[in-house]
Amino acid sequence: MRTRTLVTLVGAVAALSIPAAVPASAADTAVLTTGSAGGTAVAVGDVLTAPLASGTNATLYSSATGTSGVVCSSSTFTASVTDNPAAPGTATESVSGQSFDSSSCTSNVVGVTGVSSITVDNLPYTTTVTSDGALTVTPASGSTIQTTVKLRTLLGSITCVYQAPSLTGTASNDDSSIAFTDQEFTKVSGSSLCFSSGFFSAKYGPVTDNGATVYVN
Repeated sequence: MRTRTLVTLVGAVAALSIPAAVPASAADTAVLTTGSAGGTAVAVGDVLTAPLASGTNATLYSSATGTSGVVCSSSTFTASVTDNPAAPGTATESVSGQSFDSSSCTSNVVGVTGVSSITVDNLPYTTTVTSDGALTVTPASGSTIQTTVKLRTLLGSITCVYQAPSLTGTASNDDSSIAFTDQEFTKVSGSSLCFSSGFFSAKYGPVTDNGATVYVN
């Protein structure tokens, strides 16, 4: 099946006030459809959701090639469609939620005994999805993509705050997924136990609209 793309992120996975647009006419194939590629257009205002793809984890590692950091096996994103033009084109979504189940998260950072919470801040974010598969997540003007990680350590709780100007990912119609790989965040506050950079990777899917699988055209 063709690989295409469709915001959560979390993770995983992968924002905004955009004027609503009228869906593509019945004669056109919209960028986002349900049922199949070329199927029924996703309506503006519809809410898309996706968990982590089965058997995968969301990770925030201290380097792009390392395995030291935080791993979560449960995460979900939620996004509302704000524009879904005829294909080829660019659909727009507003990411209103990206959650991580802290009970599913572990850390192998020396001195860290557990993960209390992972919170995605400064929502909503804007996600654009093009017909050729490119996915971009951006914050509101003057804001930033931000994640706050609270960890339990031998010396008590610490809070690590990471920021990124934007995120890029891809989506696939093979399994209706979106994937982020080694998206770099920079630490803006936190103790020395917080690594200076965080590299986020996650695969969310299937992406659904009220239970119906979403495809990109």
